Amino acid sequence: MKYKAIIDKMTLEEKTSMLSGQNFWNTTSVERLGIPSLMITDGPHGLRKQGGKADHLGLNQSLPATCFPTAATLANSWDTALLEQVGELLGEEAAAEDVSVICGPGLNIKRNPLCGRNFEYFSEDPYLTGKMAAAMIRGIQSRGVAACPKHFAVNSQETRRMVINEVVDERALREIYLEGFRRAVQEGGAKSIMTSYNRVNGEFANENMHLMRDILYGEWGFQGVAVTDWGGENDRVKGLIAGNQLEMPSSAGQTDREVQRAVLTGAIDESLVDESVDRLLKLIYDTRDAVGKGKNYTDEEHHQAARRAARESVVLMKNEKNILPLSAGQRIAVIGDFAKTPRYQGAGSSLIRPTKVESAWEALAREDLDIIGYQPGFKRFGGRSESRKRRAVQLSKQAEVVLLFLGLDETSEAECIDRPGMGLKENQLALLDAVRKSAKSLVVVLSGGAPIEMSWSGQPDAIIHGYLGGQASGGAIADVLTGRCNPSGKLTETYPLKYADSPSAGYFPGTQESAEHRESIYVGYRYFDTADVEVAYPFGYGLSYTSFSYRELTVNEDIVRFRIKNTGAAAGSEVAQVYVSKKESRIYRAAKELKGFVKIHLEPGEERWAEVKLDNRAFRFFDPSENRWKEEAGEYQILLGASSQDIRLSAAVNKESGEEVSPSYFAADIKNVTNREFKAVLGHSIPPRHWDGKKPLGYNDTIGQGQYKKGFARFLYNIVRGARRVCLLAGKHIAANNVMFAMHLPYRQLARMSGGRIDMAMLDGILVMVNGSFWRGLRMTLKARREKLNKTEITKV
Repeated sequence: MKYKAIIDKMTLEEKTSMLSGQNFWNTTSVERLGIPSLMITDGPHGLRKQGGKADHLGLNQSLPATCFPTAATLANSWDTALLEQVGELLGEEAAAEDVSVICGPGLNIKRNPLCGRNFEYFSEDPYLTGKMAAAMIRGIQSRGVAACPKHFAVNSQETRRMVINEVVDERALREIYLEGFRRAVQEGGAKSIMTSYNRVNGEFANENMHLMRDILYGEWGFQGVAVTDWGGENDRVKGLIAGNQLEMPSSAGQTDREVQRAVLTGAIDESLVDESVDRLLKLIYDTRDAVGKGKNYTDEEHHQAARRAARESVVLMKNEKNILPLSAGQRIAVIGDFAKTPRYQGAGSSLIRPTKVESAWEALAREDLDIIGYQPGFKRFGGRSESRKRRAVQLSKQAEVVLLFLGLDETSEAECIDRPGMGLKENQLALLDAVRKSAKSLVVVLSGGAPIEMSWSGQPDAIIHGYLGGQASGGAIADVLTGRCNPSGKLTETYPLKYADSPSAGYFPGTQESAEHRESIYVGYRYFDTADVEVAYPFGYGLSYTSFSYRELTVNEDIVRFRIKNTGAAAGSEVAQVYVSKKESRIYRAAKELKGFVKIHLEPGEERWAEVKLDNRAFRFFDPSENRWKEEAGEYQILLGASSQDIRLSAAVNKESGEEVSPSYFAADIKNVTNREFKAVLGHSIPPRHWDGKKPLGYNDTIGQGQYKKGFARFLYNIVRGARRVCLLAGKHIAANNVMFAMHLPYRQLARMSGGRIDMAMLDGILVMVNGSFWRGLRMTLKARREKLNKTEITKV
């Protein structure tokens, strides 16, 4: 142990106190030995340091900070250097605010388009996810503070996220859901990692010995600190044994005492506590010198950096007759509520208070265009308004080009909820229909952090997608519309024609006991390209104001080389993507898998050699029967393309040194996986999907389950449901979403998140109340409360 000399001086009480928070955002200090606390804050795409009362969902205002584009946006740049630069700026802001650890980046796999938190995640592809996350982590940590990638692991839905059991086979777990985290640890060098709320194959993530001890610490050699998501502790001692050193936030000493009892009774050895404290001390002292030095940048410098990052991430989805870029002096009508009030970030724990916000309307007004007017056109949160639509149509008739701003509103994507569907609001679609009939030329500008159904895509002449571009998104959109910046973003997720086409549509979200990953490794384009399902826009898709050609592909000792040329009239950047395919295989595989990419900037007519190195995972699969990665012998195809479905060149590679493998089994029809087939892939029986409604409610049951009970349990459920309705009626849509945090809250969190106001004895009484013995439970609760207060008074004396 590096800090053995310090640890030897600590009492057991001091050591266990360090294993949980001092308050909501700080670790516990030990003043007697000069051990400082460190501050941890949210920060996937901006710093959310709360100056006053703290909370997890962004209810209370944080200090101003630069709101950079979200992960879903930045990933569209396919630019690891850009991600590293954004990380550096985040690290600078954290250090300036005395923040030692940033909770981010988020890198869960986008398994399903409806996950409410997809805007915080990079991609449906684990290779791209890992490369983006590792780059951002390196940037953050270059400034001396620590990154804390999250949520480890298989956090694939928001519905019942604190207790849902994610049932996933070992091969999909390794190849899809863990591979990004491996790169974050081994390539990014993450100094901490946040465990997820959910269970993985029956065990809570932070108690899961397979995830934590076997893989994270064992195979990957993780040297940092594992911290729970806020309130994500189930059994503190089990979590500690698995290697989850730090519980956040404070439990007011409750879990400290649990760990102390475990040591004193011999349930765990004190050396386990010492090892955990040693890791925490390393994190504290490694980051100590970075903070406390003040601010060495201006807000405007970081705002302009955010603008550059946003415009590099804009995706041009359609551009018929080269209507874009706009020409100087064109008569332009701007329509759509998002033009003046931009949707630039998500909601929940990532909600940033920006230093400033620039709308597209403001930015376009400064351009050399003839802007003839603006109309909102629709109500932001839905509902008909014929007068708004009529005024928008009248304005559109006067313009040469209409810029129509559509997208997902703040209620559509947020922590604690999953989206109900993939469509835009009906009032937006009605406006689109009406404006299309009157407009000479129509450009749709989209905002939102996840795929939408786009059956209407034939109507506009051009479509650009800014995703959630941060506080400078308006200027970035103006840069692309006017041609100051040639769009180079490419989609990092597939846009299905309709939601029902998604491979997990039939199983998402798990609403009761478990969420079944029946699609296994066939997530995103791996499914669509293998099952030959038509899509609206494929993975890796994105247009440019110029064009590119590819030639002379060669593969030599895992080095892919090719020539790429800008064949158009404008300077631009192209993202060349390298996929690996093996059609004749004895195991089930996706038709192709991304294994490399490079972004190249070229002037008009310029041609260059480009190079992509394939790493040691490029040809490997995980064999659960032998619990190791293997490379199958035989011929592979190296596919070079502009998207997963726009393959330009191919070359054969023979891996004679590979291994012979045994045939592996999967569903005959990957669109419809039967119970028998899913069981075969899991390698064990399928866990229960539904609750046992006859069982009494326990620590890990939720407030929402009260809807199936009577008495006090049903009363609590109705209180939460009523609060949500009141918020909606009052127009407090974001607050209504936050109410769902309480709906999905397991009863144990009443103790864990109460800051000591409720202890486990009081919770036992509350559970008796909700299980039908209200008055007996109330007496138990009041008695436990009196005993708790008496203990507090004795301690004070």
